[in-house]
Amino acid sequence: MPVNILMPALSPTMDKGNLAKWLKREGDKVKAGDVIAEIETDKATMEYEAIDDGVLAKIVVPEGTQDVPVNQLIAILTQDGEDPKTAVAAVTAVPAPRAAPPKAAPTMTPVLQPAPVVAATNALVAIATPHGHGNNRVFASPLARRLAKDAGLDLGRLQGSGPHGRIVARDVDTAKSGKGGKGGTPEAGARSTIAPPSDDKIRALFEQGTYDIVPHDNLRKVIARRLVEAKATIPHFYLTLDCNIGKLLTAREEINGAAPKVDGKPTYKLSVNDFVIKALALALQRVSDANVTWTEGGMLKHRHSDIGVAVSIPGGLITPIVRRAELKSLSVISNEMKDYAARARAKKLKPEEYQGGTSAVSNLGMYGIKDFAAVINPPHATILAVGAGEERPIVRNGKIEAAWVMSVTLSTDHRAVDGALGAELLGAFKALIENPVMMVV
Repeated sequence: MPVNILMPALSPTMDKGNLAKWLKREGDKVKAGDVIAEIETDKATMEYEAIDDGVLAKIVVPEGTQDVPVNQLIAILTQDGEDPKTAVAAVTAVPAPRAAPPKAAPTMTPVLQPAPVVAATNALVAIATPHGHGNNRVFASPLARRLAKDAGLDLGRLQGSGPHGRIVARDVDTAKSGKGGKGGTPEAGARSTIAPPSDDKIRALFEQGTYDIVPHDNLRKVIARRLVEAKATIPHFYLTLDCNIGKLLTAREEINGAAPKVDGKPTYKLSVNDFVIKALALALQRVSDANVTWTEGGMLKHRHSDIGVAVSIPGGLITPIVRRAELKSLSVISNEMKDYAARARAKKLKPEEYQGGTSAVSNLGMYGIKDFAAVINPPHATILAVGAGEERPIVRNGKIEAAWVMSVTLSTDHRAVDGALGAELLGAFKALIENPVMMVV
């Protein structure tokens, strides 16, 4: 039986990808585990491995093709003994899955592939079951059924966007926001939305020939969508305070000076941001009620501090995660972040290296920014925005003196971390960052 190779969903935020390169050619034999293509997602370039043995009978989407929708047929694999021409003809006679529209929220959604073709995507394939009887059957993925049940939604009133109109998780998310019903749902109309002005109306405000149009790439589209979702669905609350980092700068200089060397190079070089990551991780352990994620069903209270760190890359940013940062030394955090930053800029991070996390740090101090407020990156409930360390006048014992001061702003999801709890967390951070010796005891 021929195997349909579809554009895979390699990250929760991916709805399209670029087929960068085919590493196998038509007629090549393929073994399970062979890397057959390179796929550019919104965040990284990833290798696509075959999960079946066979012969690459037909390349449907040529390399270099941009914006290939997830689940679109990209190639056909035949089994031993099958005639490639007959198999290709049989497969191409089956309608290809519809391109999925942009998702209302990031989700890893199981999909049903068209019979009788066997999908060669990954273990996310799930068989949807009928709902109801006779001609009133509703086809939906198991995840969509569970989410709809939890939300009290009638599947029969939802519009499916999956293959052949199947209801998938993003359709339930859309319906919960009041925008996804066929003829209205209990939530329909609960929220009013204002459509942004069209491109034509915006361009009409400017004289023709005075601007250039730079098309959005996948990364910029995803960032824009997630920022809108975050600000529209998360009630942001902001807390700012100043930290005296004089002791930190002294400790940093002494630690870096004492770093052992290999081939004449120090094995680590700590930055102020490394101290910030460690201090936030420990503060979340001290104020554990703030180390949480909001869900409609209940609060997720995390045992470890997995700290995302915003890294600027061409066209946007990505947030690799230092897992269990509270348990790691400053030198380990420093070297881990250098590796993450280098691979992030080369788009070589794996999804598990930038998905999830319990909080995040965004540092613009290197650009001379004094203070700012960052947008929370779901599923986090907090993010710490760090400004530049600079000499400022302070009053101590009635006298004005100079000190190295750094302003930080904590953005919180007010559903999960209210003002008092956020202030407690920020106070714990301040105590650690101003007395860095407390990070190593």
